[in-house]
Amino acid sequence: MRAEQQMHAVGPAAPPRGQARSLADLLTVQAQRQGARAAITHKKNGRWEDVSWSWLLDEVKKQSAGLVAMGVQPGDRVAIFGATSLQWLIADLAVTAARAVTVPIYASNTPDECRYILNNSESSLLLVDHDLPEGKQPGRASRIRQRIGECPSVKKIILFEGAPQGDRELALSDLVEQGRKAHEADAGAYDQRLSQMKRDDLQCLIYTSGTTGDPKGVMLTHGNWVFEGEGLSDLGLLLPSDSVMLFLPLAHSFAQVIKTGWLAQGFRLVIAESTEKLVANLAETSPTLLPSVPRVFEKVFANVVAKGTSAPGVKGKLARWAFRLFDEYVEARTQGKEYASLSFALAKRLVFSKVKENLDKLLGGKMRLFISGGAPLSRKIAYFFDMLGYIVAEGYGLTETAAGSTINRVDKIKIGTVGAPIPGVEIKIAPDGEILIKGAHVMLGYYKNEAASKEALEPDGWFHSGDIGEIDADGYVRITDRKKDIIVTAGGKNVAPQNIENSLKTYPIVSQAMVYGDKRKYLVVLICANEENARKLLQDKGITPPASYAELSEHAEVKAEVQRTLDAVNGQQPPYSSLKKFRMMDHDFTQDSGELTPTLKVKRKLCSQKYKAMLDAMYEGDIAD
Repeated sequence: MRAEQQMHAVGPAAPPRGQARSLADLLTVQAQRQGARAAITHKKNGRWEDVSWSWLLDEVKKQSAGLVAMGVQPGDRVAIFGATSLQWLIADLAVTAARAVTVPIYASNTPDECRYILNNSESSLLLVDHDLPEGKQPGRASRIRQRIGECPSVKKIILFEGAPQGDRELALSDLVEQGRKAHEADAGAYDQRLSQMKRDDLQCLIYTSGTTGDPKGVMLTHGNWVFEGEGLSDLGLLLPSDSVMLFLPLAHSFAQVIKTGWLAQGFRLVIAESTEKLVANLAETSPTLLPSVPRVFEKVFANVVAKGTSAPGVKGKLARWAFRLFDEYVEARTQGKEYASLSFALAKRLVFSKVKENLDKLLGGKMRLFISGGAPLSRKIAYFFDMLGYIVAEGYGLTETAAGSTINRVDKIKIGTVGAPIPGVEIKIAPDGEILIKGAHVMLGYYKNEAASKEALEPDGWFHSGDIGEIDADGYVRITDRKKDIIVTAGGKNVAPQNIENSLKTYPIVSQAMVYGDKRKYLVVLICANEENARKLLQDKGITPPASYAELSEHAEVKAEVQRTLDAVNGQQPPYSSLKKFRMMDHDFTQDSGELTPTLKVKRKLCSQKYKAMLDAMYEGDIAD
């Protein structure tokens, strides 16, 4: 990558506050200002390549003209079904510049989920990236073809790749060529469309991933996103000089707010090839900032612990000693106490300095900041990264608030909180503990769902988040749990299951966990073993691991390690929050199997129903509650 392509201007990156009408305005400003400088770095034909701001704007102009030439009208819904990519971003911006409404569909969605979203949104066009199989599912084009006959509003399917099948499909290259001709014939039409856009125009319908029930279409405007871009610029969290790695799904509001920050600030966006290749891509491109969901931090921590503590000889003994001291450090910090000892200082020097050195190499050597969002981050994991000298700014928001509502400030990280409100956002706590949010980033409502909109939005603009929390003296917000997820035991005690699950996932043997026990006398938990660490556990004991995951999970040594983990976590909980029984799953929870959302959160309602018999069996023999 050429040095000059990594340079970024450092002046004002966006129009003065309040003057940008749309995301398309922000793109135009960056293209005028940065020209040939790199806007996006992506991998093409096995090589990392840059595309400039000028090139990006030209592509958006052609594609938006092509959409208009196909008959797309202002306010029409256009769906995009694909993985995070350069082409996804171009298509999204082109839909916006055509004055239409983007309807993102998660790359992992099933044919039935796609059908629901297309029909509920009444999308007139659908853009699909390719037809490569993904996990246990067929390719996205194949998934769509299974249900497109049941989606009457969709006039055309536009394929990013591959040959069209039938009159209802069109190659993206043909759309772009049509748009090129239309744009050359009337170049002023693009600017005219932009001049007619307003902040209160609908920009996208993002469907909630749905940990409970059917997804709802969240109506977000250009004004919602521009407000977020202005707030991020005011905070100085994302800098014009940054190189930001994006692997998050663009169908999620977290990725969309990073996109907004990119348009507002003009930093270089690096698009990961996939989640599976994220670590390799970080080492190859050396970004300075990584927005991530907690699951990535959990996996890094689990791997570090497993590899260190299972190492042979002196190295393993030192690692086990160091992590015992780290556990003491976390316990003290969690209780608000300082922790310093000669032993811990020595552990940092002998063990954790090497961990930091290895992680720096994996991350590319230039990482200055992580942003964590999408789900709660375990304090233990946050303290681990903090101890190593990394800055992890945990934030908070919902799809209904265009993602960003609060964020930890880089110069004042408070572990265990999700930070203070971004500029212009108000937060208050309702009498029942629910967090209420107000600001120009709050959604218009749920598409075609007036009842749900009235339930979530007060007439004066306050949004009911569904989260329970508190605000400290510094205005920093602490989330304790989802309102609907809180378990009320038969004894009347309130338990936040996510906190316990997050603690379990800090242990190497646990991949995923779901705590259960509403209206029951005690809590139980479903456990998914970390396959790699479970196999290593057996190998270290001289045992040949079973071939299948199901047999591995039921191995006596694996279950004994899980029990030790439960005992350790129970020791940190009050008696009513203790986990009395567990059952091992015969597979890890995944998006493909339907138990996880695209941001890797457990679908609690679905799992409770799907595994009801297994859960009920853990209460057999008890006197009825």
